[in-house]
Amino acid sequence: MAIFSEFPLGDMLARYVIDGERHVGLCLVPLTLRGQTLEKRWAVESLVQLHVRGDSLSNGYGNGHTMATTLSTSRMHLLSQRREGESIITTLTDGAGRLAHHRLRWHPGLQALRSSVTFENATDAPLTLEMLSSVNLGRITPFTPGDAHGALQIHRARSSWSAEGRLVTESAEALQLEPSWTGHAVRLEKFGQVGSMPVRGWFPFAAVEDARAGVVWAMQLACPSSWQIELRRKDEGLVMMAGLADHDFGHWAKTLAPGESFESPEAYLTVGQGDVDAVAQRLLSVQRENWRLRDEPLPVLFNEYCTTWGNPTHDNLAAIAQRLQGKGIDYLVIDAGWYGKETGSWSDCGGDWIPNRAIFPQGMKATADLIRQAGMKPGLWFEPETCARGADIFQREDMLLHRNGTVIDTDNRRFLDMRKPEVQDYLSQRVIGLLRESGFDYIKVDYNDCIGVGCDDPDGLGEGLRQNMLGTLAFFARMRQALPELMIENCASGGHRLEPSLMAATDIASFSDAHECREIPIIAAALHRLILPGQSQIWAVLRSRDDMRRLTYSLINTFLGVMCLSGDITTLSPEQWHRVDEAVDFYRAVRGIIRDGVSALYGQLGDSWRHPQGWQAVVRRCQGQTLVVVHTFETPWPQEITLPVDAARVERVLCSDANPVTLQDGQLTIGLNAPFQAVAVYLTGGQN
Repeated sequence: MAIFSEFPLGDMLARYVIDGERHVGLCLVPLTLRGQTLEKRWAVESLVQLHVRGDSLSNGYGNGHTMATTLSTSRMHLLSQRREGESIITTLTDGAGRLAHHRLRWHPGLQALRSSVTFENATDAPLTLEMLSSVNLGRITPFTPGDAHGALQIHRARSSWSAEGRLVTESAEALQLEPSWTGHAVRLEKFGQVGSMPVRGWFPFAAVEDARAGVVWAMQLACPSSWQIELRRKDEGLVMMAGLADHDFGHWAKTLAPGESFESPEAYLTVGQGDVDAVAQRLLSVQRENWRLRDEPLPVLFNEYCTTWGNPTHDNLAAIAQRLQGKGIDYLVIDAGWYGKETGSWSDCGGDWIPNRAIFPQGMKATADLIRQAGMKPGLWFEPETCARGADIFQREDMLLHRNGTVIDTDNRRFLDMRKPEVQDYLSQRVIGLLRESGFDYIKVDYNDCIGVGCDDPDGLGEGLRQNMLGTLAFFARMRQALPELMIENCASGGHRLEPSLMAATDIASFSDAHECREIPIIAAALHRLILPGQSQIWAVLRSRDDMRRLTYSLINTFLGVMCLSGDITTLSPEQWHRVDEAVDFYRAVRGIIRDGVSALYGQLGDSWRHPQGWQAVVRRCQGQTLVVVHTFETPWPQEITLPVDAARVERVLCSDANPVTLQDGQLTIGLNAPFQAVAVYLTGGQN
């Protein structure tokens, strides 16, 4: 085994290693630790993992668990490597017409790499792929001798409805990722998601920490359909792989005719010194590059859903708009319930997207106009990819997805076939047409059910699902082309679609469906590891019954992302409105830090999010400015906390209980004196 080539990519070193001049693997290390890298005699895991139908699956008792390290992969060896612009392209071949082109991309300003693989069929017969990796990172860890027992920590992020982004940390030993006494049987931890809600169960994110060396390797996958991540081991080096869900896991296969090729979804990967929170921030540099509004001021939104609970009308929106006039709100978004027939529930009518004339007698344009006249931009909710049983399109089976020849039917929802041009044209008329004709500047795109394993396609259910979700991305692109200034919100029962490809196709996202829950700040802070806070839209539902502590708690929650107000705004007291005005003004002062900063997370939390205990703090720094957001929950929590802030002055404090705040020698101390209170501090003058 020897180093084949090395490429310094910013502060990372991409090291390609080769075994017997055949098998090429990738090891990524911090450039500052280049000289400390130990050359271990580990077997080299191939840069690309793939499986072609018909090849042997023997791989150390892994059959049925993994399709990696099979005969399809072991036949591949190095053909060439070249630098092409911002990319390093390594081509592998089996010598018989199978080619795999691994592309690693980087440019100055990024703290992570982009990785993808293109498989090319240069044989004279069709080939069926059943697995293709986007990234396969090996030789973890080169810094700790032996099998690094007791040093390796595996970090993942669980996700469920209204509880998105929970960090789970387990040792390699707890996951049985220690090599066996002979190195024979493959050790494996495989996880992912099957269906059209890519952040259901898990985020497509994983990190491995060498706690002794203080180095973390992390990756994300940009995939809107079924995906998988594998942590795998046979010798002293741990391997981390990400890609589409394979045939075993997600029923995916793709047949390629001679001359055809297939490209994997893109993965992002990075390495850095520090803890998992610090290194996760590096991955977000790619999401920031993908974000259309990365240089625009963050907006303040009002969404009326928690005001009308699905019963918007022209009249109540007129009252809402009048009350919000002059309050610094940028967008007023009309949520579900504006459409449907004059009889029956709106929840049964989604799919036709025809405004309900009984509640909007002058049409949607008149309501959009009154919102604009009140100084705000109007927004409108849709769920374009689905339809409900009361809609006419529910019966148009030619427009809907099928599985095994039968329409996919869930609880009051069917799914439009986004692969079909006629479906794209229908949605262009009903969605884009209505937005354009009525003058809406914002669309909330919701998605409230899951297709499941897939839909009918000649290559199988998994490939049908993949192509359908590419159709969804194509519709987002079509909206953007037709209405270039349209603000697009990514929502899927809250946060079920917070993955990088959909975040790149949209401007902002519903962080969760947690509307009035006490765990909102916990979810919002956890997401700082996974999505940009500047794209994370957080609810502050204001109730006239709220005391000042509760109201302040709700408002300060939004400082962990993008402020979205809702609730009883027509019945708030003058004192309550004064606090709302204070919070909006504070938010506008710090929104540049929220958009551009880097986060550090602190605190001590109990196991339960629904019944939270302890405290948390987020310190977000940006170009000499710092925003600190602190929350307490149920006891126990300390009477005061001290946080490193690297700042010279406290500019503003927002709290409800006169919490004492002192700054000395770059250390901020905050007194805590009640459960479920929030404190926000804006500081300047630091060197960060």
